[in-house]
Amino acid sequence: MRKTARKSRPVVRLAIVGAGGMAHAHAKAFQAIPGCELAAVVEIDPARRETFAKTHDISAAFVNVKDLLDAGSVDAVSVVTPDAFHAPISIQCLRAGLHVMCEKPLALNHPEARRMVAEAKKAGRINMVNFSYRSWSCIHAAAKAVHSGRIGELRHVEASYLQSWLSSKAWGDWRTSPQWLWRLSTRHGSAGVLGDIGVHIIDFVTYPAGPIRSVFARLKAFPKAPRNRVNGYVLDANDSAVLNVDFVNGALGTIHATRWAAGHVNRLYLKISGTLGSVEIDTERSTTSYRLCDGEHIHTASWREVEAPPTVTNYERFISSIRKRANEQPDFARGAEIQQVLDAGFASAKAGRPVILGRR
Repeated sequence: MRKTARKSRPVVRLAIVGAGGMAHAHAKAFQAIPGCELAAVVEIDPARRETFAKTHDISAAFVNVKDLLDAGSVDAVSVVTPDAFHAPISIQCLRAGLHVMCEKPLALNHPEARRMVAEAKKAGRINMVNFSYRSWSCIHAAAKAVHSGRIGELRHVEASYLQSWLSSKAWGDWRTSPQWLWRLSTRHGSAGVLGDIGVHIIDFVTYPAGPIRSVFARLKAFPKAPRNRVNGYVLDANDSAVLNVDFVNGALGTIHATRWAAGHVNRLYLKISGTLGSVEIDTERSTTSYRLCDGEHIHTASWREVEAPPTVTNYERFISSIRKRANEQPDFARGAEIQQVLDAGFASAKAGRPVILGRR
């Protein structure tokens, strides 16, 4: 019997826009996907552009997005620029008919994020925001357990994202590196710890626990240097954030993030408790399993480790979505939902009162 030839997988030609530190992670991840061709890089800085292209064996390098679009050589882009350029570049590429993955946070504010959602819908193109911890299998398995009703109706949520680079040198000395200094300065485009890593923990929480109804936030930038300045950087961006939240389903929760947590290089923690049990994730312990206390175990306060089935990365989801012509999560609409929570957090901290999402 004659064998039917296997249909070849279409090649997705992709460009990376921006050649900073995170862009290298994007390049490596996309190049590891069969049938994904890293065809171009866009970077305004000539030295960085040349180094990036050489490092990742990229044949085409452009100064700006217009030149990339005029060349017509790619199907999709990954936007890894500073936050202020996420929306204009993503919209420019969508209007040119390209699929777009964008780094977090999706935009500078919720109205801007909603415009990105509208443009993606109008263009009919695949769109994703890179909430990178969606690449960990633990969060998908825990979310499945919660959504199945295994722990009952939700009552309480406790979550944190802890880093320590302001109190340690685990990632280098922040005082001597623009890579870290800009994250402490609003004048350099930083939204502080809430915008930088708070965006991750809010997605991590609300994926299993559901949407947030209201936020009461406190944000603080602690003194870090004489006159709170280092080499032209004014260190005024919040470096600790505490949010008390109400969920739409009625649960209460606390979410906090800081750069001052000595002993924790990069730890995400989540505990969701319901009427029938609790689930817990501690990424310092494992990113491929979660802990569960349910059934008869709740009477002895005993926990068991639950292994999570393997999952694919966001980069693989993006390329898969393009091939299937079906948008997987997390998409721009999800990014806009998280942006709305961030906006409410900033508004609440400024006003000194709770803010209901959609109201000010």
